[in-house]
Amino acid sequence: MSDNSLRLVWIYPDLLSTYGDQGNALVVERRARQRGLDVARLDVRSDQPIPTSGDIYLIGGGEDRPQRLAAERLRRDRGLYRAVENGAIVFSVCAGYQILGHEFINDLGQREEGLGLLDVVSVRGEGERCVGDVLADIDPRLGLPQLTGFENHQGLTHVGPTARPLAQVRLGRGNGTGDGTEGAYNDTVFGTYMHGPVLARNPQIADMLLKLALDVNALPPVEDRWYEALRNERIAAAQQPA
Repeated sequence: MSDNSLRLVWIYPDLLSTYGDQGNALVVERRARQRGLDVARLDVRSDQPIPTSGDIYLIGGGEDRPQRLAAERLRRDRGLYRAVENGAIVFSVCAGYQILGHEFINDLGQREEGLGLLDVVSVRGEGERCVGDVLADIDPRLGLPQLTGFENHQGLTHVGPTARPLAQVRLGRGNGTGDGTEGAYNDTVFGTYMHGPVLARNPQIADMLLKLALDVNALPPVEDRWYEALRNERIAAAQQPA
């Protein structure tokens, strides 16, 4: 990647783009352009090959059957594997998060092989669905403010030893396992159950993805009043008594 360009790949918008998750691609693209970067954004449908030369890859949520189809095609395609080997950054949401793990339960009630790019395993919970606003403290190593988002999932995701929880939940269910964790990450691959879209609610995460892709420690400041207004509104609403 040159100093003023960014290759952004939105994976399978025809299968994985529920609850406004495509907004994540819009936010990353917008915040990159505000810094003077030339952004080449590619929306890759499920009948197209995954390019291996992208800098940031985004995957959204989806229903159970589209999730299974997406996992099958990504395993067969193998482009995302090669992109990660090349140093690409991956950010995934909900069904996409589960796909990046070792396995999840598909729409047929069977264990479905994931991509193994993130050390997590997902199963289907037996209790009530995890639905509602979430507030969580992001891992201090990432140096980011409180996470705000909206969860809607039945999955329970266990984080293995080579991944770290993305955040510790203050409000909501997060990974659903009862240990207070939300999401997971390693050096270049990130997963969360947060919709919202999550990067509109948490623009600092979008900036973190940009810094990792650019291999820089800081970015020029941009106008954040709209993002902060949205963050403050959703955090305040989540804290209101039911």
